[in-house]
Amino acid sequence: MAMEKFNAAEAEDRLYKAWEAAGCFTAGANAKPGASSYCIMIPPPNVTGVLHMGHAFNNTLQDILVRWHRMRGFDTLWQPGQDHAGIATQLQVEKRLAEEQLPTRNQMGRKAFLEEVWAWKEEKGGTIISQLKRLGASADWERNAFTMDENFHDAVLKVFVDLYNKDLIYRGKRLVNWDPKLKTAISDLEVEQQTIPGSFWHFRYPLEDGVTLADGRDYIEVATTRPETMLADMAVAVHPTDERYKSVVGKHVILPITGRR
Repeated sequence: MAMEKFNAAEAEDRLYKAWEAAGCFTAGANAKPGASSYCIMIPPPNVTGVLHMGHAFNNTLQDILVRWHRMRGFDTLWQPGQDHAGIATQLQVEKRLAEEQLPTRNQMGRKAFLEEVWAWKEEKGGTIISQLKRLGASADWERNAFTMDENFHDAVLKVFVDLYNKDLIYRGKRLVNWDPKLKTAISDLEVEQQTIPGSFWHFRYPLEDGVTLADGRDYIEVATTRPETMLADMAVAVHPTDERYKSVVGKHVILPITGRR
């Protein structure tokens, strides 16, 4: 008698539905009396599209830890959720509008565009949940959250303020990608990198009061690919033990073009 082939797709779907129906993934399931708590919050995937291999790998590791603690009787919660990723989602929605030759966000107005964004969220957010369930992720889906849900903003704000007050995080000064069209800063993921031919500029900074280098030169030459920054120069740095420049350490130079000392 020939044996039937194992149908993984049928078995996985059937077993997962049975686990859900039995409440196996609910917070506290199989917890022993007085058990210690164990909680993982899924780093919420953006509703900009579907999950990728990185999500599959990351969530598999979390699922292993959650199931292990649940089996040992911990009061376990795996908190699922999705992130709105405002600018990235806006870009994706605008791309779809362009592909379907629909009015732009400026043409349709704020209200109509927001409706398009929420429709995108419902579509992609539902796909993300379906993908995680297909992976067998044992998250407590009754607690699924979205970063634009009511009270979510207040909770996030409180945590960041608390962390700041405890000197655990800080706001750093750094270069940002400012988009003059969107009128906001965007992440590196939204930037299209382009390679363009550049130049190497050489500037001679005249030494003041007749001072010269060991080789007789009365200037220090500096090379740069960013000549525009030279206008804000406040000093020229040399290595203090470099014999070529020891005679001019602490001396003054003239800033080219401006003549500033």
